[in-house]
Amino acid sequence: MADERPSIVVIAGPTATGKTRLAVDLALRFGGEVVNADSMQVYRGMDVGTAKPTEEEKRGVPHHLIDVVNPDETFNAAVYRRTAVPVIERISRAGLPCYVVGGSGLYIRALLGGLFDCPEESEGLRRKLRRAWEKEGGRALHERLRSLDPDAAGAIHPNDRVRVLRALEVIELTGRRFSSVARNHGFRDQGFRALKICLHMERERLYERINERAVIMIENGLVEETRRLLDQGYSPGLKPMQSIGYRHALAHLNGDWDQETLVERLQADTRRYAKRQITWFRGDPEYRWRAPEDGDRIRREVGEFYGRSS
Repeated sequence: MADERPSIVVIAGPTATGKTRLAVDLALRFGGEVVNADSMQVYRGMDVGTAKPTEEEKRGVPHHLIDVVNPDETFNAAVYRRTAVPVIERISRAGLPCYVVGGSGLYIRALLGGLFDCPEESEGLRRKLRRAWEKEGGRALHERLRSLDPDAAGAIHPNDRVRVLRALEVIELTGRRFSSVARNHGFRDQGFRALKICLHMERERLYERINERAVIMIENGLVEETRRLLDQGYSPGLKPMQSIGYRHALAHLNGDWDQETLVERLQADTRRYAKRQITWFRGDPEYRWRAPEDGDRIRREVGEFYGRSS
């Protein structure tokens, strides 16, 4: 029996590996449209710090789920899935290939496998946990999680504030271990037929690209963009304002870091983020790991997946 689920090509991987360029190349070769899977590119007005593709970089290929909410609006994996599914289904009904592109592993997993049933975020509890994080430090909160749920703590990096706080929140709201809730679900709501590609490159080369990108972001106006967001009334405590790039620019604007420190901290934290991304994607055996220069092989695989000549 033919698989009638919508077919998508997932192009994932750590930051600075050329995911957007590959997706656009594939769309120009086979046709199709791109659906963003970067958790920061959904925010309006946050362009430089998210490496949002320019119109020139898109080369006429339609891109979806970029600039869909303001920085002070709620957006998470559940909202992403609700927003992305109808877009992908519409592209599929039109008979076009669909490329889901980004480095946000949780968003991709939520899209492909669904989300487990757990309470909506509690803003009051989240504020309390955030204050605890600021007062006690991330290591202390991670140790609290370890005492309540060793499996979850083992799977979450101590510096990953969002996931540590969410795990603690779910535990407090449900009285159950976060790892147990996730394991029972298993992310098995497979609504799409997917070819999953993860771009990778030698670590030293990746870090060089990340370092270069950090410098380019500063030169392209990351600090000015952050100041503009503050002038528009967006709080520096908002989740997207605390992401990589923007929290660094805020520290510079506050006088905590000079220009040199800003660049060094941005480079170092982005390298650490890329390392966590690699660890995440390695946990999924369905990914085909390909180097950016493996273009011919990737085009052949995508062509076979969609039944089109490469």
